[in-house]
Amino acid sequence: MRETVARLEERLAVAGISHPRVEAEWLVAAALECSRPALWLDSGRRLTPVQAERLERWGRQRGERIPLQHLTGRAPFLDLDLRVTPAVLIPRPETELLALRASEWLAKGPATGPTRVGAPRVLDFATGSGCLALALAGRHPEARVYALDLSRAALDVARRNASELGLSERVSFHEGDGFNALPREVAHHGFDLIVTNPPYIPTGEIAGLEPEVRDHDPRLALDGGADGLVFYRRLASEAGRWLRAGGYLMAEFGDGQGADLRRIFGPPGWVHFELHADLTGRERFFEVAPGT
Repeated sequence: MRETVARLEERLAVAGISHPRVEAEWLVAAALECSRPALWLDSGRRLTPVQAERLERWGRQRGERIPLQHLTGRAPFLDLDLRVTPAVLIPRPETELLALRASEWLAKGPATGPTRVGAPRVLDFATGSGCLALALAGRHPEARVYALDLSRAALDVARRNASELGLSERVSFHEGDGFNALPREVAHHGFDLIVTNPPYIPTGEIAGLEPEVRDHDPRLALDGGADGLVFYRRLASEAGRWLRAGGYLMAEFGDGQGADLRRIFGPPGWVHFELHADLTGRERFFEVAPGT
């Protein structure tokens, strides 16, 4: 195993992969269908011919900058192991922080408005792989979670993830372009919390992204219009009337967009705007409440 990982690490480093050792371990573990720590429990074992062929193919494809997650078909998200395909944005660690903040908010309940009655209602707007919806459904069995996306192919992946995680009965998936795609009975009750990681890359910047993102993440999940803020303007104009009293909107956003978002989600339509940083200290997501 040490020799195999070392050879693959060197190959990935030559290809320009930023963390070749970590990715080499992930790929070898996936080829062996075991966890990364398990690689070293029996480091003297050898790959079977089938495993060696698979790893050789993956090493070549990863060198061509095909994302590791597309090769293995899996991506971690908090304590979840999710299926991913080229139809969905690969879940990022930054989005895990949004999920954790949303989970904390659900545990405490709304800080304003009347005391919540009944099960909290959550909408994941632009759900993609379903990572946010499924993380919140798994951590809050009392919540009623809804997931919305324009892409049928993405929803197919999200539904499969829900099935594999035993959460199909806890998350309701809906296809369509925005809030009006939700069934009338869902719309009637509104939501206590809306979470979203919408497209936020300015159109002109997509060509300069890393090949793994530019060439393999779905354009639909990346392109936020000329300034990257198209979907936030839509949320600012539409989301407030879908939130119940005391409800909140929480969203991820791109580098340098915080000041613009503060203006977009300003009073009187929105109040209590608060920015939060990711693990690198960059402003990465915000929470805001509709004005009265």
